[in-house]
Amino acid sequence: MLRRRSLPALLALPAVVAASARPARAATRAEIDAEVQAALVRLRGMENAAPLFRQARAVLVFPRIVQGGFIVGGQYGEGALLRGNAVQGYYNIAGASFGLLAGAQVAGLAMFFMTEDALRALMAADGWEIGTGPSVVALDRGLQANVTATTLTEPVYAITFGQQGLMAALALNGTKITRITPG
Repeated sequence: MLRRRSLPALLALPAVVAASARPARAATRAEIDAEVQAALVRLRGMENAAPLFRQARAVLVFPRIVQGGFIVGGQYGEGALLRGNAVQGYYNIAGASFGLLAGAQVAGLAMFFMTEDALRALMAADGWEIGTGPSVVALDRGLQANVTATTLTEPVYAITFGQQGLMAALALNGTKITRITPG
């Protein structure tokens, strides 16, 4: 039963959860690089990701995105844009969501930029909000099974990996990707 004195604590919970999604400090380049390399090993082990790796112009990897909330939620993660094996820049992903949600999770996200135009849009933007600019197709496990070199026609594909927690999925729409300069 909800009591009147517990209402302020309940109303403050979303802000506390959303704030906890942001790290206490930004990761260093070395930390991001190490986490990205570990994530790439995991991603390359996913047989259905092979066509994406072969055709992508670049891959933006967020090894660890923390998402949590209760009605109001937030997510945050840091990663690197790789062209071949070279880091082209460091980025963070952040967003807020509202609605029927409750829980917390950690997941990785890899975004495969299939065209030079899509890649230029990311690199030229002062913060790229997913849902504007190049279209992003999120591939769940079922769709990943059907990916072949001939079916890859969209500018950007996104794959989540390593999900742990109680939320159903990593929300992409409304999130913003911004270039950062880690220490």
